[in-house]
Amino acid sequence: MSYKNFLLEFENNIAILCFNRIKSLNSLSKDVLVEFREILQELAANPDVRVIILTGAGEKAFVAGADIGELKGLCSIDADAYSKLGQECLFMLEEMGKPVIAAVNGFALGGGTEVALACDFIFSSENAKFGLPEVTLGVIPGFGGTQRLTKAVGIRRARELVYSGEIINAGKAKEIGIVNRIFPLDALISETKKVAKNIIRNSFTAIKSSKDAINGGFGIDIQRGCELERKIFALTFDEDDAKEGIAAFIEKRRPMFK
Repeated sequence: MSYKNFLLEFENNIAILCFNRIKSLNSLSKDVLVEFREILQELAANPDVRVIILTGAGEKAFVAGADIGELKGLCSIDADAYSKLGQECLFMLEEMGKPVIAAVNGFALGGGTEVALACDFIFSSENAKFGLPEVTLGVIPGFGGTQRLTKAVGIRRARELVYSGEIINAGKAKEIGIVNRIFPLDALISETKKVAKNIIRNSFTAIKSSKDAINGGFGIDIQRGCELERKIFALTFDEDDAKEGIAAFIEKRRPMFK
C-alpha cells in the first residue's frame, strides 16, 4: 500500500516507517499527522509486525518540526485541535504494544524531538540535531515535549533546553540521556535492524508485558510500581511463552516462542 507522506517497508517481522516529505524536511502538517495516526493503527493491529523502526527520508532530517506555514494564523481553538491530534499520535506511538525504535537521521527539532521521545528508545546518526526551539516562535512545545523531555533528562535540564530553545548535537543528546546510541549515518538503519532482530528472537508476550510494566510504573512511587510489576510478572506464567522458555533453558535448547 502506498502513502502520501510516508514510506513503509517490511523485513521479516520488522516494519520500517519513514517520514517522506524531503522538500519540507519531513515536517509535520495536519495531513501528515492524520496519515501517521492511520498507519500506527494498522501497525498496531498487524500480528506480523514485532518491531517498528521510525526514521526520516533523505540525509538531512528525521522530522524538522511542525509545518510552520500551517501554524500562521491559527487561533487558540485551531491550535488546541492541532496539539490534540499530535498528542494522540504520540500516545499511540508510546503505548504501542510492540517496541518502537527511533532512528534519527538528521534534524529532529520541535515535533521531531517529541516524536523521538515517544519511542521506546532512540538511535542517532552522528549528524543528528535535537531541540525544542518553539519559544523562538513565541509558542511552546505542543505534542508532549515539555512532559517527555522532563522525564528523559530531569526537570532542570528540560527547563534549560525549553527556555533557551537550544539545538544540541547527537553527542550532547546522548550525554544527557536523550539518545541511546550513535552511529555513522550510512550505518544507522543497518545497526538499528540488528537490535530489532535481537529483540524479535525473544518472547513477544514478555516484551509487551515488560513495556506495560515500564510505562505503567514510570512516574508512580516505587512501591506501587513494584506491585504493578508483580501482577504482570505473575500473569506471564499463564502464557505459553513462559512454559516454552523455561523448558528450553532446562533442556539446553533454543526456545521456540510463538
